[in-house]
Amino acid sequence: MRRLILQVQTTADGYMAGADGEMDWLTFPWTDDIQTYITGLTRPVDCIVLGRRLAEGFIPHWASRPAGESQEAIDWMNDTPKVVISDSLAESPWENTVVAGGDLVETVAKLKAQPGGDMIVYGGGTLVSSLIAADLLDDLHLFVNPTAIGSGMPVFPGGAYRRLRLVDAQPFDCGIAMLHFEPKR
Repeated sequence: MRRLILQVQTTADGYMAGADGEMDWLTFPWTDDIQTYITGLTRPVDCIVLGRRLAEGFIPHWASRPAGESQEAIDWMNDTPKVVISDSLAESPWENTVVAGGDLVETVAKLKAQPGGDMIVYGGGTLVSSLIAADLLDDLHLFVNPTAIGSGMPVFPGGAYRRLRLVDAQPFDCGIAMLHFEPKR
């Protein structure tokens, strides 16, 4: 069975975005050690899972072949098939992307049952919160930025009590620390 992995940037106080979706707290530029870690994390991945709102910016951003990104990263982001979880889209307006809607638990179960490698979720916030609340993630890779913002969109929304097992923790030269958790089930 395929694994569903979360990779999310977070603040030190647990937010993945500001109250109005701000991401100005992200630490850049990244250093070679974090790039190497992410390359290893994505090596077994052959499907990117996104929420609709994130997909609207994420997919066109990578399709524009952004300056400052390696050709390898651009090719991987564009060539890897994507699934957008949405009940408001009937079909995908993007290349190499399908839309999946309906019951989230059933949708994820179908995706996990398909042949292939791991799947990675980059967000957005509503999807991440729903996946956490439904206990559908197999691995959580939290990239904790050295910034606290005081309020915003939490990675773990209220009522999302979860026991986690720390698998790994690693600081990177740019100041970000990665915490790798698995749910205790």
